[in-house]
Amino acid sequence: MAREYMKNIKRFRILVMGRANAGKTTILQRVCNSTDKPEIFDGKGNKYSQRGYHDIKHELVFRSNPGFVFHDSCGFEAGTSQQFDQMKNFVRDHAVTRSVNERIHAIWFCIPMTDYHRTVTAAEQKFFDECDTGHVPVVVLLTKVDALYLTAFRELLDQGLALAEAKERAVGRQGELLEKWLDYMKQELGKCKFPPQRYVPLQKMHQENADCNALMECTANVLNEEGLQRLLISTQQSSIALCVQYGVQK
Repeated sequence: MAREYMKNIKRFRILVMGRANAGKTTILQRVCNSTDKPEIFDGKGNKYSQRGYHDIKHELVFRSNPGFVFHDSCGFEAGTSQQFDQMKNFVRDHAVTRSVNERIHAIWFCIPMTDYHRTVTAAEQKFFDECDTGHVPVVVLLTKVDALYLTAFRELLDQGLALAEAKERAVGRQGELLEKWLDYMKQELGKCKFPPQRYVPLQKMHQENADCNALMECTANVLNEEGLQRLLISTQQSSIALCVQYGVQK
């Protein structure tokens, strides 16, 4: 029965959450090997205009990889309690729906490191305290990690280091800052009722050849069904090596 169930799932569905300017669309473009904007559909296959209104129920699909279906939380983080309830109801309904092709399989929650001083706001705490995602795993994506390099560089200059030495040591300091804020997030979100399963830092996503291996591997590892793991690995196009690695492991 489990094998038959998995055969009926045609596409891997992900809910993407996070603040405005968290780099969500850019990450999806890298995952799907595209520089285009996604096409937007309702659940019945009707296409929407890029400029038209869309909500969390709408499907975002890239022509370069239609095996992925994305949903955007559409800014509940800065919205009203009604928007939060709509998001919460969507997660609840699509985590357990009988229609296997409408179920969400993973949630990516994006937190930008450009806002490292406010990585955990009331919006993050509210989501992880009140939104029970059931068997659907949540992965926190630390986006725009590159921004920490400039912060590190300025810190070193303020300490009196020469320009050349500051440049040389900035990468190491960037790693220390990332570790610091990652530990902080784990500590704060770990206190919540429904904490995320994993965290994955992402950088250089603005580059067309950006490496998505860590994101794909992390997402595959938190899935609770081997069939879903296989579907994700076969759908992603960012790494043939990951397909080979997964095949050898299994």
